[in-house]
Amino acid sequence: MPALADRSLKVFKIAVLVSGGGTNLQAIIDAIDAGIIRDTEIALVISNNEGAYALERAKAKNIPAEVISPKKFESREAFNDALQKRVQDAGVDLIVLAGFLCAIPDRMVDAYPDRIINIHPSLIPSFCGKGFYGLKVHEKALERGVKVSGATVHFVDKGTDTGPIILQKAVSVENGDTPKILQRRIMEQAEWKILPKAIDLIAHGKVKVDGRKVTVEE
Repeated sequence: MPALADRSLKVFKIAVLVSGGGTNLQAIIDAIDAGIIRDTEIALVISNNEGAYALERAKAKNIPAEVISPKKFESREAFNDALQKRVQDAGVDLIVLAGFLCAIPDRMVDAYPDRIINIHPSLIPSFCGKGFYGLKVHEKALERGVKVSGATVHFVDKGTDTGPIILQKAVSVENGDTPKILQRRIMEQAEWKILPKAIDLIAHGKVKVDGRKVTVEE
């Protein structure tokens, strides 16, 4: 199966969808600036939350950023229409969900096959699926008493955290960890590393998908 990116493209364009503080967005911005993510630009940042600090991070770098919230539309279908149209109008090659708490509609998954990725703060299949997001993931991990957690970058399919896995990185759970402490360690040691890496790999045709199997050339 062919690689996911055509390297005849001069610049690989991504849209980053966020709901909150945008720490993973910042990691992407910093990785582009540092040359860790190459030949890539953030063409658009979208948030469903008008109070998201992620929007300020985008504006500080002169990245187009806007709010598309379900609350502003008469129906979920109308929101889905607006979201998909805006992404299509931006002409992006990849959609990156970086803490985006709205479900991606099935038809958008169909329109962007193997071109939507998500970062999840656990080692999938542990602590994932419906209801597992943000601090809730780390609360459940600590309640279970696991010794290792981490983060996963995966393609988005029509399930919740069920798409093919691209990269994972393990992080140790330490005595005395609180959900917030563990969250921060996983961000610093895993999320902020593997999400930029995955984007760069995809942008340079190093990721191939065959059904549920992902092959990564590093």
